[in-house]
Amino acid sequence: MPFLLLIRHGENDYVKTGKLAGHIPEVHLNERGQKQAAELAEALANALIKAVYSSPLERARETAAPLAEKLGLEVQIRPGLVETGVGEWAGMELKALRKLPEWKIVQNAPSRFRFPGGESFVECQARLVSEIESIAKAHKPEEIIAIVSHSDPIKLLTAYYLGMPLDHFQRLGCDTASVTMLMLGEGGVGLYKLNQR
Repeated sequence: MPFLLLIRHGENDYVKTGKLAGHIPEVHLNERGQKQAAELAEALANALIKAVYSSPLERARETAAPLAEKLGLEVQIRPGLVETGVGEWAGMELKALRKLPEWKIVQNAPSRFRFPGGESFVECQARLVSEIESIAKAHKPEEIIAIVSHSDPIKLLTAYYLGMPLDHFQRLGCDTASVTMLMLGEGGVGLYKLNQR
């Protein structure tokens, strides 16, 4: 099974201004995010990456593009890598959301939470694991593949593969343009990097 570089997209104005973007279309990288994507591509230019996969959302695709170009690869869009479906919370300010009684459930018992009009964290994690397993099966052992996604999906995947309870996934860090590296092996999973920038 391959090495996975789980890459969070670069900064955008939703992240910068503390809003929850969810699946809102046309959320593009801002100037700093574009710089982060270019720096990431430069940092990984000599890695023996065999494929670049991305969430379909613009901010992820725009982060994946410079890396794929640097490596001479195409970005392969995978809908299963999309951000958590936050439903009616999309576009809301985190400051306002933190005042809601449901926010404590999101932070302390996320396995019991479903976003209004969206998906649950349990459903999101299952979707992501299914997608990653499908991608991994398409690659040889020890191949390195880059997967550009979003903060919660990366943390949910990391928690799953490390055997952490879903309710602890919020304890993990995932900064913009960071890399978390997992090795999926037949005998288990190794975490080589977490939130590396």
